[in-house]
Amino acid sequence: MPRRKAVTGLALAASLAGAVLFRRRSRRRERVELYFDDGTTLSLDSGSPEASTVLSLARRVLAAAASGS
Repeated sequence: MPRRKAVTGLALAASLAGAVLFRRRSRRRERVELYFDDGTTLSLDSGSPEASTVLSLARRVLAAAASGS
């Protein structure tokens, strides 16, 4: 019986560690998502040159909205 408890505890610890790592990796990644009329979506990561232009504009818009201008 103690062996079963150890295995269960180890599985729970591994599951928790996996959830923490997943949340850390998915946090604060900027990307641009373009939605088209036909239902398709295009996602651009922040490292791409196309996304950098749109992200800089979006940052300025958000900063202006936050300041109330």
